[in-house]
Amino acid sequence: MKKILLRSLFFLMAASILLLAACGNQQSQEKPNKQANDLLAQVKKSGELRIGTEGIYPPFTFHDKSGKLTGFDVDLAREVAKRLGVKPVFMETQWDAMFAGLDAKRFDMIANEVGIRPDRQQKYDFSDPYITSMAVLVVHKDNKKVSKFEDIKGLKAAQSMTSNFADLARSYGAQIVGVEGFNQAIELLSSKRADVTINDNLSVLDYLRQKPDAPIKIVAKHSDASQSGFMFRKGSDTLVEAVNKALEDMKKDGTYAKISKKWFGEDVSK
Repeated sequence: MKKILLRSLFFLMAASILLLAACGNQQSQEKPNKQANDLLAQVKKSGELRIGTEGIYPPFTFHDKSGKLTGFDVDLAREVAKRLGVKPVFMETQWDAMFAGLDAKRFDMIANEVGIRPDRQQKYDFSDPYITSMAVLVVHKDNKKVSKFEDIKGLKAAQSMTSNFADLARSYGAQIVGVEGFNQAIELLSSKRADVTINDNLSVLDYLRQKPDAPIKIVAKHSDASQSGFMFRKGSDTLVEAVNKALEDMKKDGTYAKISKKWFGEDVSK
């Protein structure tokens, strides 16, 4: 009887040790996994916020005459990084490659006036909207045939292939001529190698402000306004929350309005 009791006690103790070891292993595994999913912690540990952007989309992200990367989105992202206590590292790439770069973890976020729309929200996380804009239809000054969006059916529209504006042009039956960014779209339009381009009203107005003699004109404004935000991979919750807090604080203390007025002459957050 004593042998049976001792044997049972031995097995019970062994099972308890194994159970405790398993729990310890599980906790040790869960902790690193939790840290691995905390993008904000990773960013702060590295001391850098990697930001994907085009660098050819004025006034949001472009190079000034000295070659320095600047623009509304760039200034906004720099201020966000400053408030997170890290260095902003901008990584320039074409629009159509930015999403793939984010997927491949080359960037932590994208700052390029990315429109917030349902199909993108299924795959990506977004910050709170930081700007609202509308699409405008732009043609050559000599064009007398196009005065509304319905007129572009069958015409060549110079657009970034995966942009909101390309989708809008397709919806009206236009033939898409792929471009790398805003400047190339305007070049094709100015040289009459494209019939139209649909683009952001703020970008077009800024371009005409700088180049009033440019041979282009706005002929129509779309009724639908678009909100844009910083874009992240799904699961970037901690970083998204921190970025939203930074944006909120910037609006409260007037920093956002200062940056906005620098580029647009008014507060475009409303």
